[in-house]
Amino acid sequence: MSPELFIRRPVMTTLVMLGIVFFGIMAFRLLPVNDLPNVDFPTILVTANLPGASPETMASAVATPLERQFSTIAGVDSMTSTSALGITQITIQFSLDRNIDAAAQDVQAAIAKAMALLPPEMPTPPTYRKVNPADQPILYMALTSPTLPLYTVDEYAETLVAQSISMVSGVAQVQVLGAQKYAVRIHLDPNALASRGIGIDEVRKAIAQGNVNLPTGTLYGPHQALTVQASGQLTDATAYRPLIVTYRNGVPVRLGELGQVIDSVQTDKAAAWYDGERAVVLAIQRQPGTNTIEVVNAIRKLLPSLKEQMPPSVSFGILWDRSISIRESVRDVEFTLMLTVCLVVLVIFLFLRNVSATIIPSLAVPMSIIGTFAAMYLLGYTVDILSLMALTLSVGFVVDDAIVMLENIVRHMEAGEARFEAALNGAKEIGFTILSMTLSLAAVFIPVLFM
Repeated sequence: MSPELFIRRPVMTTLVMLGIVFFGIMAFRLLPVNDLPNVDFPTILVTANLPGASPETMASAVATPLERQFSTIAGVDSMTSTSALGITQITIQFSLDRNIDAAAQDVQAAIAKAMALLPPEMPTPPTYRKVNPADQPILYMALTSPTLPLYTVDEYAETLVAQSISMVSGVAQVQVLGAQKYAVRIHLDPNALASRGIGIDEVRKAIAQGNVNLPTGTLYGPHQALTVQASGQLTDATAYRPLIVTYRNGVPVRLGELGQVIDSVQTDKAAAWYDGERAVVLAIQRQPGTNTIEVVNAIRKLLPSLKEQMPPSVSFGILWDRSISIRESVRDVEFTLMLTVCLVVLVIFLFLRNVSATIIPSLAVPMSIIGTFAAMYLLGYTVDILSLMALTLSVGFVVDDAIVMLENIVRHMEAGEARFEAALNGAKEIGFTILSMTLSLAAVFIPVLFM
């Protein structure tokens, strides 16, 4: 576009500048703020379980056959496996141009081929699910109580806190870690079983029969009918202890005589602590494309109302807040960007020694940056470390163009031309040169697109 139109119509030029600033500011307020750009990495996590197997056995007997099959899938960039007691997890990352759904089908086919090589003792075939490394939890919270049992705290975490937070705009999922769901544990005494000639199957059968809800019946009268309701569920250890397992010599053998029956939790293999106390941890994930800082602020704003709905002894604690590092990183890059602009304007003034000439680049640089925010919003970009670093780098481009244009116009003024004519002639002479110079500088970064 010829600069003559903007030189001859200063009012229109001013309005265009104000419009760019207005839309840029509005777009900046709407742009999501994250630490990294939103990139959908095609990644699949495969999980295989073999209870009781050592990590070495899981690595050699489970992970190795699976990895051999996965290595034949097209488009695999990297593959890592982690083996622990009874479990193996294999993370497969594909190239960015690989369709994740097609990759999932290939993974499923590879698992089917590897089944013949896996231990037959595996209770279930390996499972897989799509994951995105960029969608890590943005907030970890801990719930503790010095007086209440942990399974009671877990009930508050799942029924109240997790459900309330999941309704916050921008929250995708709330996971409860270190969950301590209430359960009754029965520790059988082998000597007590052997002395009475009772097998574990008899105990299991008696427990199953004691937890069955069966229709009790209906009482019919001349004018009304009453349905008899009886709960067949045993709810705590006290109800389990008098359960009759079998009879020996006409005497009932109760469950409490065969071992210890205690109130406990479903699993005691996973636990979490916060400030030295057992805790229930909530991992909160955001929806793709949402503003991490706004989501965390909305969650923190909700916490006081949740606190009022729980017993006073239950307290919240923030284990890790991803938005803190994002705020600090973005704030640091923003400071660098503003410092760059200020230093550029200062250097121009020191060399030109002309206030009016300094005002031109001092307006061009902020306007270019602010206008870029509108383009970023339309293209679906985010305000992150990479985009802010790119803006910082682009300051040099804008300053180069402004100085070259300004120097050529000043040269015409020194030759005796009026300001209007000097601006018109100088812009016409140097316009194409500035365009080619900018494109050549931008071409240097084209290889980055193919990395």
